[in-house]
Order: sequence, then C-alpha cells, then structure tokens
Amino acid sequence: MSTPYKGQDYQKLKKECLRSGKLFEDDEFPAIEKNLFFSQRPPRPFEWKRPHEIVDNPAFFVGGASRFDIEQGMLGDCWFLAAVASLSLNQNLHHRVCPPDQSFSKDYAGIFHFQFWQYGDWVDIVVDDRLPTYNGELVFVHSKEKNEFWSALMEKAYAKLNGSYEALKGGNVVEAMADFTGGVAEAIDLREKTPKKLFKTMMSAFKRSSQMGCSIEAVPGQTEAKQANGLICGHAYTITAVTKVKLKTHRGEGDVRLVRVRNPWGQSEWNGPWSDESREWSMVSASEKKSLGLETEDDGEFWMEFRDFTREFMRLDICNLPPGDVKSKKRYDVNATHGRWQKNCTAGGCRNFPDTFWINPQVRLSLEEEDGSDDEDDEDEEPGTVKLEGGSTFIVSLMQKNRRKQKRMGIDNLTIGFSIYELKNKDKKLSTLPKEYFLYNASKARSNTFINTREICGRFTLPKGEYCIIPSTFNANEEGDFVLRIYSLKKSQAKEHDEETGVVELPKEAKQPTDTTQRPTLTPEQQAAFGAQEEKFREFFQKLTGDDMEVDSWELQEILNAALRKDIRNELHGSSGFTLESCKSMVALNDLDRSGKLGFNEFKTLWRDITRWKGVFKKFDRDNSGTFNAYELRMALRSVGYTLSAKTFSALVLRYGGKEGTIDFDDFIQCTIKLKNMFETFNNHSQNGKESSFKLDEFLQMSMYS
Repeated sequence: MSTPYKGQDYQKLKKECLRSGKLFEDDEFPAIEKNLFFSQRPPRPFEWKRPHEIVDNPAFFVGGASRFDIEQGMLGDCWFLAAVASLSLNQNLHHRVCPPDQSFSKDYAGIFHFQFWQYGDWVDIVVDDRLPTYNGELVFVHSKEKNEFWSALMEKAYAKLNGSYEALKGGNVVEAMADFTGGVAEAIDLREKTPKKLFKTMMSAFKRSSQMGCSIEAVPGQTEAKQANGLICGHAYTITAVTKVKLKTHRGEGDVRLVRVRNPWGQSEWNGPWSDESREWSMVSASEKKSLGLETEDDGEFWMEFRDFTREFMRLDICNLPPGDVKSKKRYDVNATHGRWQKNCTAGGCRNFPDTFWINPQVRLSLEEEDGSDDEDDEDEEPGTVKLEGGSTFIVSLMQKNRRKQKRMGIDNLTIGFSIYELKNKDKKLSTLPKEYFLYNASKARSNTFINTREICGRFTLPKGEYCIIPSTFNANEEGDFVLRIYSLKKSQAKEHDEETGVVELPKEAKQPTDTTQRPTLTPEQQAAFGAQEEKFREFFQKLTGDDMEVDSWELQEILNAALRKDIRNELHGSSGFTLESCKSMVALNDLDRSGKLGFNEFKTLWRDITRWKGVFKKFDRDNSGTFNAYELRMALRSVGYTLSAKTFSALVLRYGGKEGTIDFDDFIQCTIKLKNMFETFNNHSQNGKESSFKLDEFLQMSMYS
C-alpha cells in the first residue's frame, strides 16, 4: 500500500479531470521556473509542453520498459538514471514504481503517478504531463524512442518529491535504488584491496535481482571528464549483468569473469578488452554471444573483464532488496527505528566528543539466534563483514531523511556514522547508557567511516546477545532526522531505548521535617530546635510582608533577589537574578488558594525548593559559567529525582533554553518548579481515579508551554 503524496489521490483527481473534461494541472508542482532551478535561471528559454504537443503519437511505453529507454539530458542526474536503468531489468520492481496501466489514449486526463519508497513508507506521487522542452524537444531525460514518455514523467515525479529538477543534480546511485525498492544499500570502495569473493558477491546479487551501480571519482576541477579508455570520471553507471563465459582457444577451454555496464548517456563506452568489437570475443561461440545479448552498436552498454572492472572503477554500490523481494533462501528479520538528532539535546556527535556522545539516540539490539550451517553460503557473503566464529549476521543501515529536498535552502547531507557496543549483564538493566560507560568501554563494531552520504551501511557477524547501536553525526549539535534499519538473518529485536519519564526514589538523606505531623519521630531536643527555627522563619516572613502575611509577585521578586544577592554576585555568575515574569510563574504554581499571593506555608515550600535547587545548580554548573548547558541540566534533574524521555527533555530545553540552548539560574528554577507542579498534578489526577486521555510524556510536553 502507498500513501498519497501531499494528500493528492490519483484516482480521485483523474476521475474529476475526466468528468470536467479538463487536463490535469498540478498546483503542488506547477510548470514554473522555480521548479526547474532554484540557484540559477534556466540557461535557455524552456517551454513546458504536453507529449501530444511534442509528437503526434505519444505513448507511455513503446515495446515495454527497457534499460535502453533512458538517455540523459542536460541535467546532471546520471546517478538517478543509472538506478532507473537497473530498475528496468526487473519487471515486478519496475511496475511497482511505474504502474503500467497508464496511457495517452484510454482515459487520458493529463495525469500520471509513480510510487517511491521514503524512509519506511511508499508514497504515490501524481504529476501532470507538462514537460520542459527547448525547440520542441525534451531537455532532460528522454527515451531513445521519441514518442515514449515513461522515463521523462518518472524523472518529473522524482523531482517533485525532492523539490525541483535542480535538486537531482549530483548523488549516489544507491540513493535512488533505495527509493525504488526500499532496499538497504552497501557501498564498496574498490580503490582498496579487492575484497575476497567479490565476484561471487556480485554474481549472487545479480541472481537475487539486487540493484547495482558503479562510478569513478571525479577529476579535480572537472565534471564528467572522459578518459582515454572511454570511461567517464564523476559519472554513475549501471551494472546490468554479471556472469562467467566459456572460452575456446588453441590452448584449450576456460572461463572468463565478465561484468556488463551501461552508461546512462546511451553512448560513450569502454574501449579496452571485451569492448563491443574487441578481438577477445572471437574466443566465444556464436550461441554464447547471442545468449549474452552482445550488441556492437554505440548504445552505452559494454562488457568488461572483472579485473579490469575492479581496477578502473572506484566504487561499487549494491542495493539489497527487502525480504519480500529477495529471490534467495535467506529471509531477513527487519527492525526499523526512527529518530532525531536535536541540538543541545540528542546531537552528541561522535566519540571525539566524550562529554556529549552519550546523549545521542541509543538503539538496543537483541540477537537471539546464531547463524546455522545453511547460512554459510559463500555466494551470499559480503565484503567488509566484521565476523567472529559462530555468530549472528546482520546489516545496519543509517539513513538521514529529507536532506535532498532541502538543497534549495543550502542544506546538505550531514556526516554520519554509527558504533555498536556489547552489553554485559549489569549494563542491560540501565534505561540508557551513561557517559561513564562510553569512557571505559570500546565499541564492538562500527561503520567503516563517517561520511556525508544519505545512507551508510555495514554488515556484521557478532555473537548472539544484547548490543547498543549509537547513530551519530560526526560533529556535535548538528540537527537532522534519521531512520536506523537492521536486517538480520536470524530472529532479532531492536528498539530505541530511552529514559522513562517520572520521579525516581533517591537515597534518603537526613531531612528536616516540614510540618508538625512529623514531630513525634523527633527527640524533645530536636522538636524544640525545629519549633524555634520555624518561629524565626515566620518572624522573618512577617517582617518582609507585614500583617497580611502574604507576598505578591512584585514583593517576591524583591525578597528573592535581596535574599540571594550574595549568591548571585559571587557564585551564580552571569545571573541577573529573578525576573518579574519568573516570580509571577512561581506565585501561580504555588498559590494553592488562588488568591494571587503566597501565604506563609506556600512561601515556605517555595523557599525550601529554591534553596535546594540553588545547591543543585552550583554543584552541576561545573564550568562556573552561571548557566547550564543541556547536558548539565539533564544531570542536575536526575540528581533531584526527575527522569525525562528524550522528547520531553527536548521540549523542556526548547521552552526554557536560550538561543544557544543554555539555561540560567532563573530559567532553571522556573523549569524545576514547573516540573514539580506538573508531576504532582498528573499524579493527583491519577490517584483520584480519573483516567487521563494523555500519557505522562504527552501531558508534560503539552503543559510545558501553558
């Protein structure tokens, strides 16, 4: 099932167009200049035309979909086109993305639709068929057949998904492959030593209909530079076949390992060994050449011997299909977790930031079974596997969301990676792993690098047990959304671990009683001391407030700032004291009789809390800045018994933090008083037998701004 993108239902829109007799015009992606380019003007005066205005007999497909239907136009989206060519090799996959029951004749209404995978869900995107042209010809992707338009319309739908045509400039082929299949992408660096059994890996991937692409790094200062051997630097290619071919020579018979590659330009081919008309093909029988579909025309497709392939290309991409699409005896167990890195809250950066690494999202993985002997298939073993004897194999994919569509705002991919930690018995009981854990424990495995691509992936084999995966950006305080997917060969469970919002019981300390009901537990001397202390406090309060024994917000501000003047000056550096707004908030939250003022008992409770929290603030303001950063705040709240989930804590920081996420003493007192009041309100509501329509986290997040 797929979800209509931007709420546009294809069937309803088409039905309305047929009823009204008007061709569809897409208000969500209109035929205007800004949907072509966002950083420049079009290099030529483009004109938007419908296919029947370009040719006399437009068709969605001509003779079915083929990899030869895709030829690149002036847009630098070869990575997208290479993925489209690969998709066309599998009819089932292609028809899911590009529904075949679309036509320019039967029930034509100027509307078409395509389906793409987006971070766990399939979305259905509608477009009108107005396409950019120059001198009556398509300027972007087009088919070899002039009257075939499925590839041009598919490119428009993908441009709509990502915000504009220009947003498609530059990318990795596996990004589009993942969007066409929902698969997990793996990138293999061919510049390093060729991984063992790589050819078997590629053979197995081809047999399972996995999508594959390859590329050569761009020449500095040049884009898509052609080499003497015919290959293009900075250009994405599709791998369309991997096979072994029998040779017959005067010396005898043998096998050669071949890889078939396609250039989405539809021309410019490899001219080395095993190119279209090279002498090597004389050693292959005519029947074998026919079965391979060997063509000698300049159509952009060519064969290479495997060793030449690994020497000339620098990167190999393999997109492993989801469990339901894999043609293999193996079936993956899939877990997906969606999360967010938020500045000052959950964006702790990599291990280079030991003070904040621990606040990154934490995903617990339980590997419940080890691989059996039937899983030890060489052809399915991927390069780069971190493997221990007798373990459980799994793939970790970390994908950041929606970065391409934000290109027009100057936002690029974050540099991302992940680490995997093994949990001992004592660690399993922790709701989240604290800072100290990461200071004294090394990772069991990790991504090969941190990289600024949409997705980074790794395959591992580790002993069954429990692990914690930490997805992170390279630098701290970089914001973004992500999805972490885990494919395991055997049964596994994974979910984000977070602190549970609530009030925890702290170790008991020697406390002075706050009311007379506690006095029987005291000795006569202690009771006398307590009574004398309370009497002095009452006299002090009466002196400040007068005979009415009540204090309003303005008086409270004067009292608190006067009483804490020394602390504010000497220890709470940078604090300007309590604001009137803060004091109004304190009165409102502690004014139980709703008189607008605080009586003696109400003030006494407030003063006790402020005194306690003042000590906490001074203790956890470790850099003596007079402010808390978000990490100091989290530890300070824990010390007084408040534990908050990541979302609730983020809401707290957004509500009370400054521009840089820092919280001064006044804000700290406000947020702790607010927290105390919200916890008490929710608990009283629950204890009175009233069912709440909100959970505690929802209640706190909603109340934070009230």
